[in-house]
Amino acid sequence: MRIDRLTKAGTGLAAATLSALILITLAPQPAAAQRPDLRRMSCNQAQNLVARRGAVVMTTGQYTYERFVAGPRWCDHWETVRPAQVRTRDTNRCIVGYICETPLFSPWERRGGWR
Repeated sequence: MRIDRLTKAGTGLAAATLSALILITLAPQPAAAQRPDLRRMSCNQAQNLVARRGAVVMTTGQYTYERFVAGPRWCDHWETVRPAQVRTRDTNRCIVGYICETPLFSPWERRGGWR
């Protein structure tokens, strides 16, 4: 009788362990793990990724990231684009695409402020 109880308890424990392993495997990964890392990519790989996806958030340093776009259509209508020059695995200055920026002054704003 004792052997039957131990076998049943062992089966329940194995099932619980297996269920936990499946849940851990299927759990979403942290956002940082999903971001492409510019420091590990070649210049050509980074340029192709931005061109292919249109807009990509990539890791640029240990605690930093940036959004790179293929052109102005990936920015909001009031933003402008600036070429993004970054460090990649094979070069210190690689233009991977553009960065969307909000202009300091609006092009339609009159000199001297609003009236």
